[in-house]
This record gives sequence, C-alpha cells and structure tokens, in this order.
Amino acid sequence: MKRYLVLAAALAFAAPSFAQYPNKPIRIVVPFGAGSATDLISRVIGGSVSAAIGQPVIVDNKAGADGAIAATEVMKAAPDGYTLLMATNSPMSVVPAMKKSPPYDPVADFTPITDIGRYTFFVVINPGLPVKTLPELVQYAKANPGKINYATGNTTGIVSSALLASLAKIEMVHVPYKTEPLVMPDLVGGRVHMMFASSTTSMPLIRDGKLRALVTTLPRRSHLLPDVPTIAEAGFPTFSIISWAGLFGPARMPREVVAQLNREFVAAMGRPDVQAAMERQAFALSPSSPEQLAAFVKEQMESYRSTLRAAGVEPE
Repeated sequence: MKRYLVLAAALAFAAPSFAQYPNKPIRIVVPFGAGSATDLISRVIGGSVSAAIGQPVIVDNKAGADGAIAATEVMKAAPDGYTLLMATNSPMSVVPAMKKSPPYDPVADFTPITDIGRYTFFVVINPGLPVKTLPELVQYAKANPGKINYATGNTTGIVSSALLASLAKIEMVHVPYKTEPLVMPDLVGGRVHMMFASSTTSMPLIRDGKLRALVTTLPRRSHLLPDVPTIAEAGFPTFSIISWAGLFGPARMPREVVAQLNREFVAAMGRPDVQAAMERQAFALSPSSPEQLAAFVKEQMESYRSTLRAAGVEPE
C-alpha cells in the first residue's frame, strides 16, 4: 500500500499542473507590425483577457514573409498555452497556396482555439488619380496599361489585387511593402496610386481627404462609409476574397488549456468595450469553437488555392 502511495505521489508530481494555468504571461505573436489592423485587434482583445485572468497578455510583433515568420515561431514553441498566434488568412491560407514547399501545415502544425473575425478592406486611391469610381479606375488602367502602381502590405492585398486585375483584364505594376502602415506615406504622396487597405490603416486618411475610397470588399456596405459601394455593386460580383483572423497555438496543446483559452477569448469578444472598439475598426467579431475554426481553415485553404489559380498566380 505504501509503495502505491509513493508511486501516485511521484506521478502527480511529474504530471504538468494545467489546473493552475495560466501562472505566467501569455504571448500572442502577431505576423504584422505595430499599428496594423491585426496588432490593434490583438491588443484590445488581449488586454481584456489579461484583466480577466490576472496575467499579462503580451503582443509580440514578428512581421515578414507574409506571416510565415510568426507562424513558424509559434509552430516550434512549447505547446503549453503560453505562446499563441493571432493568425490571418496571410500565413494560414495564402502562404500554403502560394508556396510549392510551405514551411508548415496550417492544419497539422497548429491547434485552433477560436475564430476572431473578419476585416473590412477598401480599395483606396490617391486623390490625384483622375477617377472617382472603380469602373472609372478600370477604364483608366485600360487606357494607361502599366502606368498604375498598386501597393500591398499583406497577402490579402496581393491576392485581392491579382484577382481584380484578372477579372477586369487590366495591367498594373506591383509595389510590395512589408506591412500596411509603411505604405501610407507613399500612397498619400502619390508615389503609389492604389491599394486594397484595411479600414484600420486607411480610415483616418480617408476622413482627412488624403485618400479616396472606391469600394469595400464586404458583402454589405460598411457603416463607416455608407456611401461607398461594395465591390459587387461596382460590377465585380464574383470577387470572393475573405480577410480573417483566428487564434492558434502549437500542435498538441492540452485540451484543458485549449478549452480555457477558448472560454477566455470568447468571453472577451462578448464584452461591450471590446465590441465597441472592434466596431470602430469595422472589424466583425465571429467567435467560435476550436472545431469550427479547424473546419474554416480547411475551407479557406481550398478557396484561396482555387482563387489564385483562377487569377493566374502559380506557386513559387
């Protein structure tokens, strides 16, 4: 009997105590720079979770390689719930579709925790461009092939621009940037002419008249700019790019930790202050179960792959 008690005590000591999780800071790795839409969303929701659990939730920006740098770092982290990824369609949908040898598998190498939501994107232009609508932009591009420079600060911009050019049959020159905020001075200054931009980075400049919004990529008009039509209303009903965010950890995380993280982040997204902050960013929250997020990731991988092939973009 004594031997069994000793063995039980040893096993109890050796087993990780997830009942006390979390007992140290949680790090959310963000695949874009400070000031980006994903950075701001992570800080608002992470701050609410931090207040609830009594532990710091730290945002760690790891921009570059279309989000693959951040995703790879989290993939290699210990699966203990203290290193998480605020992923977007960039690392989880586009990178696997655009790379012949992706650095990770979005399904096998990560643990889904909860869907976070959907971004609002606008097609914005420098006001010096002599157009006021998307059809006028298309006509101008056709009359001036190769003379419009379009900027991108993320893979949503890359894929969206490629799809628009394919649907409209226009030629434009791609000017890539590491992250969206870096584009804005050049877009306002007229060194680049247009881009698909998130509401977070573009709205202050639109309101100040420094940028002009032509359409939103949402299925419905944004409450931020109700006079701006949807891209479907502007003549492109088959445009199908979804820009999303979801929370993940490394593969093989303990179920108890996943369940607790899901509860805490879903609860945070239900709080009025968080919802108000997200509404100001035109970010639509969509909390989910881990299983729902896993199914969504698989669906989006196939959707982006087929969209890229239709736009003539082949894996590199």
